[in-house]
Amino acid sequence: MYNSFSVTPQLRSAFRLSVLNLALLLLAASTTIFAHEHGKNSDTGLEAIRSYISTGWNTLSRSLSDCATFSDPKLIGAPQLYVPSDFPEPEAVMQLETRCKVQVRNLPPSGDRLGKPGAAAISPSGLLYLENRYVVPGGRFNEMYGWDSYFIIVGLLRDGRLDLAQDMVNNFLFEVEHYGAVLNANRTYYLTRSQPPFLTSMILGVYDAQRADGHEDRAWLTKAYQLATKDYSLWVAEPHLAGTSGLARYFDFGDGPAPESVQDETGHYREVVAYFLAHPEQDRNLLVRKASGQTSLPTVGSTYSLQVCDHARTMAKPECTVAADVALSSDFYKGDRSMRESGYDISFRFGPYGAWTHHFAPVCLNSLLYKSEKDLEQISKILGHKEDAQQWQKRAEERKAEIQKYLWNGQRGLFVDYDFVQRVQSSYDYVTTFFPLWAGLATPEQAQALVQHLSTFEQPGGLVMSPHETGAQWDFPYAWAPDQLIADEGLRKYGFNKEADRVSYKFLSTVAENFRRDGTIREKYNAVTRSSETQVTAGYRMNIVGFGWTNGVFLELLHDLPAELVRKLASEQGTSTAATP
Repeated sequence: MYNSFSVTPQLRSAFRLSVLNLALLLLAASTTIFAHEHGKNSDTGLEAIRSYISTGWNTLSRSLSDCATFSDPKLIGAPQLYVPSDFPEPEAVMQLETRCKVQVRNLPPSGDRLGKPGAAAISPSGLLYLENRYVVPGGRFNEMYGWDSYFIIVGLLRDGRLDLAQDMVNNFLFEVEHYGAVLNANRTYYLTRSQPPFLTSMILGVYDAQRADGHEDRAWLTKAYQLATKDYSLWVAEPHLAGTSGLARYFDFGDGPAPESVQDETGHYREVVAYFLAHPEQDRNLLVRKASGQTSLPTVGSTYSLQVCDHARTMAKPECTVAADVALSSDFYKGDRSMRESGYDISFRFGPYGAWTHHFAPVCLNSLLYKSEKDLEQISKILGHKEDAQQWQKRAEERKAEIQKYLWNGQRGLFVDYDFVQRVQSSYDYVTTFFPLWAGLATPEQAQALVQHLSTFEQPGGLVMSPHETGAQWDFPYAWAPDQLIADEGLRKYGFNKEADRVSYKFLSTVAENFRRDGTIREKYNAVTRSSETQVTAGYRMNIVGFGWTNGVFLELLHDLPAELVRKLASEQGTSTAATP
């Protein structure tokens, strides 16, 4: 038996009110999700770019199952694959010689680690074995790069590709374990140098994504911590010490011309020689001249002839006489190689053509090492290593004090590089001045001073690398994705959201405007003309399509923008020109 009841008007009204309230709650929840994910779904105007980037992760992915992985656009020769000397050759590798026509070799013990003297003698050069998939930047860069990969991983995680991001971090851990450190990239000719140290940032990015996904992996973090500590040790020992400053420097273990430059940057070193001949006041013994009685120059690079020629007045070839033979010094080549370890190749930030890179304690490198020390402190706490955490905290505080002593210029209100050989601060304004904000080591007063200098770098298309027009691609007028993100996140960390919105929107809208013009995303952009056109005269000339780190930074900057600016950016995709806020 049961009790019956009638539905009264009051009950119907209450029911309708409850349904309405539930609908409002659902609407509010969906609005919150929409606002949080505004970078992903706010407007269909950005779908084409998102699709390009999403597809690009797969297009730019490489693995041993793909025969295209082994080609090297920078060098000529049959594809080679080198396996670590201490690593058993996997069965899949044995099949590559037939399937991909790849010659498989073992690294010689004399050159199987970064910095070993035999590394430079490995011939023919080839790809270094990695266990997992990875994303390459694109074009001539058909391998997994050190600092490029951080910005690629940021984009992968923002796009929900945790699997691929973790594969890449695992590859870096493999590099540290079997090749000695994170390499510039996985080619044999990169066994002489690393790149800006972002490994701990990559590890924590993947670990945080694991936790958010509900499968935290402490065992993986433990292994990553051990290998990240090993990689860190590269930067706190000779030859990476910046004199007695307590800071670090970039330093390539190799000598002579960089192999990839000789074959892929046609005429680069010849142009360097011509520059120093035209600017003798900047030479500082970077040129070597053949002395009377010498039969050849004591140099590790090419020799160039200076000629005196009759002025051409007809179509006939003018008569010429050799006046002298010159070459670049071994110290120049050391600086050139070290500049390539910095990732900023080529700029005049460390002297013309980066000639004195190894003489500087750079803002970017030491900010990254401070960030690494704070990251390792955090990981130590997660793993319950209390004493380790205290040691990392101490190291970070010591480095912070040295950065404040040597790299902060209070009169100018900028963080600058320090020439520890000449014992002077650099006067070369450079966008890396914002790295201490990103690392969290600047004081609030220093952050405020840096914001006053935004106008030094800010252009219609974002932040230029420097105000110096040198013909080098890492100087004026070019804007590069990684430094846009570092500056953006650094400004936001100190509460300068309005400024971050403005400058990041300029870069995003430049990328978007060029995308709707030619359907591509590029390595770099001209921040003055808001175009992908380049007039580079120092280094390689092309503006490569792809492009791994620009893709990743675009997604991350977009995510950080307020919803109204995302909608504005999306709406502009249907117009002929892009405006700035």
